[in-house]
Amino acid sequence: MTRATPTDWLLLILLGVVWGASFMGVKLSLTGFGPAQVAAIRIALGALALTALAYGLGKGLPGFGARRLWLHIIGMGMFSNAFPFLLLAWAQKSVTSGFAGITMAVVPLLVLPLAHVFVPGEELTRRKGIGFIVGFAGVAALIGPAAFASTGAESETLARLACIAAAGCYAIGSIITRRAPPSNQLSFGAGALIAASCVIVPAALIWEPRPSPDPTALAAVIYLGLFPTALATLILVRVITSAGPTFLTQVNYQVPIWSVLFGTFLLHEQMPPTFLIALVLILAGLAISRAPVWRRRP
Repeated sequence: MTRATPTDWLLLILLGVVWGASFMGVKLSLTGFGPAQVAAIRIALGALALTALAYGLGKGLPGFGARRLWLHIIGMGMFSNAFPFLLLAWAQKSVTSGFAGITMAVVPLLVLPLAHVFVPGEELTRRKGIGFIVGFAGVAALIGPAAFASTGAESETLARLACIAAAGCYAIGSIITRRAPPSNQLSFGAGALIAASCVIVPAALIWEPRPSPDPTALAAVIYLGLFPTALATLILVRVITSAGPTFLTQVNYQVPIWSVLFGTFLLHEQMPPTFLIALVLILAGLAISRAPVWRRRP
């Protein structure tokens, strides 16, 4: 098992906070933009931000002669950004946020067998499997059976399948990133967002009419581009490179917790009565899954 450093844990928590707040951003953005436009704008803004930072720090982008590296960069851009962002933005118009949240918690369960096969040092162990199942139970307790209630939307079944497909995309994207040749993490993240922009921006221009956003929707989509996209991509690449894809997937259990906290304290939503039970289960799952690492340390 790959050993996670204290920095990896801090970055994992930060990523959970950033992604946990993104649900509010997407919800507000959809009041003024179409799903493809939300995905396109946040990815394009993220690409501009990371590319400017990469060149500002003298890193630039990887040379185009590094074909194997660019294949991984493009793969990461498609499966960790373009495809899941579009799928989730479209799905959130027809499914409950609870259902979208619980499908994201499936990501670790998808990564476990993929990492076992494709990533050396990420073998599936009994303790690791138990830990992830306990964490998933915590997310299920937080969201509850209401997540599976029908919204009555005409395309609800397809939207639910889109959420599951997005979870699969995230799982594949993390494996692609881990198997990439060594490179500068900032340059890798910038390249991935550029690649995603080349696909999602034309799609948004073709599929959806010109938007007429209000200031709130505009501010929300700018926030999505700079933080849950640009900053999160940089953290994601750093954590996967350092601690591995299995470790990273534990962020998917944090996201619903942070989402509830933001909703409670910023939007004045009611905290679910199962919140503390869910929090205990999620923390227990994290502890169980990483216990072998802690035990071997002096």
